[in-house]
Amino acid sequence: QVQLVESGGDLVQAGGSLRLSCAASGVAFSAVFMSWYRQAPGKQRELVAFITSVGNTQYAGFAKGRFTISRDTAKNTVSLQMNNLTPEDTALYFCQADTGSRITQRYYWGQGTQVTVSP
Repeated sequence: QVQLVESGGDLVQAGGSLRLSCAASGVAFSAVFMSWYRQAPGKQRELVAFITSVGNTQYAGFAKGRFTISRDTAKNTVSLQMNNLTPEDTALYFCQADTGSRITQRYYWGQGTQVTVSP
């Protein structure tokens, strides 16, 4: 079965950096789109960034210039480098795998990793 396990969340001061990682198993990693989402308390889950199977990337406006998504197909991992963090970045960060399947389950989620940014 597909498993996504996030790690790297922590408490950091404003202006600091964090690198989140998501390890995927049970999926043809080289063929799936991978995304990072986040959900702050009382808010809806929102897309942070995604990376296609060939490495093309897209970012939400708040992430452009500060966050970088990357994937390592050899290690079946996707990472999110986050720089210049602000308290508004405080959220639970999730990775998502999009298999593109129309027959079996298409989307898979990890359990999330907490990022807390103090002023």
